[in-house]
Parts: sequence; structure tokens; C-alpha cells
Amino acid sequence: MDEDRQQPDEHGHVPDLDAFPPHIRRLVEAAADTAAAELETEERYARPDADRLPEEALARIAAGRTGTAEAAFFDLDKTVIARSSTLVMGRTFYRDGLLSSSMVLKTLYAQVVYQLVGADHGRMEQARHAALELTKGWEAERIRRLVRETMEETIAPLAYQEALDLIAAHRRAGRDVWIISSSGEEIVEPFGEYLGVTNVIATRSGLDDEGRYDGTLAFYAYAGAKATAIRQVAEARGYDLARCFAYSDSITDLPMLAVVGRPTAVNPDKELRAAAEAMDWPVQDFTAPVRLRDRLPDVQPSGQVAAGLLGAALSALLVWRLLTRD
Repeated sequence: MDEDRQQPDEHGHVPDLDAFPPHIRRLVEAAADTAAAELETEERYARPDADRLPEEALARIAAGRTGTAEAAFFDLDKTVIARSSTLVMGRTFYRDGLLSSSMVLKTLYAQVVYQLVGADHGRMEQARHAALELTKGWEAERIRRLVRETMEETIAPLAYQEALDLIAAHRRAGRDVWIISSSGEEIVEPFGEYLGVTNVIATRSGLDDEGRYDGTLAFYAYAGAKATAIRQVAEARGYDLARCFAYSDSITDLPMLAVVGRPTAVNPDKELRAAAEAMDWPVQDFTAPVRLRDRLPDVQPSGQVAAGLLGAALSALLVWRLLTRD
């Protein structure tokens, strides 16, 4: 047992973990490893205010105030669409030389688990760590250019018909509609434009003085930070949160769902389904995906694609392997 894993108790005594049964020692060691990894991630990759929207973003949000007191907030992946919004960009990054086969192989296992099993806190921490390491030094303008050039070709994942119908219903009711996703802005914003949704909360990566990704997060749209962002947006736009709606599939979005008065668990993972049932929240299972390009043939992407790459990196590695395998 490593000495740095043996922490003193309240009396200053260091416990002898070797005296515990093996299964207890493994639990203690695993907890110590997890805590250390989370602390390292926070110190090395996240800015102190990465859990809040910056003031300049809030100013833009406030300027778009529509006068409505109600809004609907939709998670993106596995809620509005049936797969990751960023998977389709993997081939583009690989073809442009940003991703090598060795990079793909090193992180393939983690990405498969993320895509197939879901996104609990431990997996999200690992994915965030790997993504920030991978993309550090990439030129933001190069990424913006690649997304703009290939957006029409690549961003056509399968959207759930039920989600599109819900978005349309909220619009008819006069509510503002938002997409809130831990994926990067450079993917979420143009995808939102295909849906006609211009209100977006997404992860923003930090940039250095040369316009390259610096390995930090300006804003990480994940877990409790989503709830914080919704509160900030509600204050800026004048929403009554008790009258607002939220939709998500993951237990990591429990804070986001709890912050509004009308939450719904959509395609929930096991943990969120249990939580929703315990709190008597509605549960919906979306089962009718349609190709977005066919569903919305007249809607074309436009406008500026924002910087940030965390979400793209999380899934780009997996898509390369899936799309280039024999």
C-alpha cells in the first residue's frame, strides 16, 4: 500500500489498511484513486468559474429576451437525437490529420463504454481528461473551418420524431426552446440551426493568445453546471422556472431536471428512471428516429460556428473506428 493513500484520522492516526479484508482495501483504494483523479482534473483542466456562464454570454442572452415567462430545455444526445451529435465529425477530423489511428486505439475502449453504457460521473471525468489532452494545441479557427465546410455533409444524425413534435408544440405554445448539451458549441450550435433552435447552452473550451485550445474549459455544461446555467438564463430572460420544462436521459442531468417545475425523463438510464419514479416525474421513451435532413429539408445551417471542442473529441475517436473498420 502506498503511503500517500493512508490518510490520518481526526486524531492524527494513520490507519493500517493492510489489517482490513482485501475487498475493503480495494474499495478504499478505488475511492482514493477516484477522488485524486477528480481533484487533478479540476486543478489541471477547469478554470475556477467553468461551472457558470460568463457575463458576456449572459449579456447576449438577455438581449434576446422575448417576453415569455416559459421555456423548454432539451438535452441533446439520446434525448433529441438517437446518437451522439459529435460522432459524425470523426471522419472529418481523421481525414484532416487531426486524429491518428494511434490516438483512436488508445481511447477506443473508453469511448465505446461512453456511447453504449452511458455517461456517469466517472466516465465523464475520464472522457473530459482524455479529450482536453487530445485537443490541446489544435487551432480553433481550423476547427471552425472544418465544421463549416462539412456541416451540410455530416450533420444529419437521426432525430427522434417525438422530440421534434415536442419542440414544435412548445413553440406553438409561445415558449422559448433551448438545447443544453455537454458537447462543444461548434457542434451543438449548427445542429440547433437545423432544428431552428438558436438558443444553445454548450461546453466552451478555453483558448490561448494564439487561438489554440489551451487544455482548459471556459464553461463545462455538465451536471450541476447545467442547472446553474438554466438559473442564469432564467434570470437574464425573465423565465419563471416553476413553469419551465426540461428533458434529459441521464442521471448526471438530475440537477437540470430538478431546477424546473416540469421535468421529464426521456429514454432514461436505470438510475434516472428510478429517480423519476421516486419523484413522480413523467417518463417518456422515444422510439421513432427519423433522419433530420429528410424531416427538415428546407432548414439549412447558417451563421458563425463557435469555438470549443470537448464534445467533438469525446466521440470523434469512436466514429473513426466504426466508420473505417472492415
